[in-house]
Amino acid sequence: MEEVVEEREEREGQPEPIPEPARRPARRRGRTALLICTAAVLGLVAGTCTGYLIQADRTPTKLPPLSQPVLNQSTGKGPEPLSAAQDRKVRTDGDLRKLLLRKPAGAKDADWEPGDDGWMDLAEYAEVYEKPADAFGDLVAGEYRRAAVTAWDTGDQTVEIRLVQFRQEEEYKAAEETDDSRYWADSQEDTDSWPLPGTAKGTVLVHNRPESEPGYEPYYEARAIAHRGDIVLSIFVTSLKPISKKTIMDLAVRQMERL
Repeated sequence: MEEVVEEREEREGQPEPIPEPARRPARRRGRTALLICTAAVLGLVAGTCTGYLIQADRTPTKLPPLSQPVLNQSTGKGPEPLSAAQDRKVRTDGDLRKLLLRKPAGAKDADWEPGDDGWMDLAEYAEVYEKPADAFGDLVAGEYRRAAVTAWDTGDQTVEIRLVQFRQEEEYKAAEETDDSRYWADSQEDTDSWPLPGTAKGTVLVHNRPESEPGYEPYYEARAIAHRGDIVLSIFVTSLKPISKKTIMDLAVRQMERL
């Protein structure tokens, strides 16, 4: 009995335990997810049906025919070749002397005979430079092919025309030769120059200061320098009197028209 009383006293001296809160039952999610999936499927079906109904009300689009237009069969004949008058390559591969300007009426042959029968070989052409030996090597490297030349004397003026052709298998030597000649000609003092119509870099030049050499009367010079394709054009006019722009320009224009 005493033990029961003591045990009761011990219990009365201790705080009473706090009861645990009641746990809420877990929420069931399966039904909500099923409702969302069902709505999505119904929306997709409704959209598809609407699309079919709209398309059914439209007029059918005509399809292109499966057959292709009939093409004429080639006869195997190519385009007609250009005539020599139209094909510049044919003309320049022929006799270059035929492309030189003709001597004007009343003119006579110049006192010197440039070249041989209207042609200048490599050695003869190198002689027109101040240093023929160096020029010879440069011309060989530059693929010199041939040169046609003509000259005449009108009494007041002397004219020389050269057509120099290069092979141009490795480099565009004609354009380089034209640039070099124009540079040196234009570097002379008291020189006027004008572009040559119908050319990329063609130039006509008039030297207003006369040249003088021992044993000769002072003379004036005018030049035309241009190139077309693989051919370099050089025209030289000399006179005891000043030379007009019109004189050298007219010669250059008419010669370029023949190329």
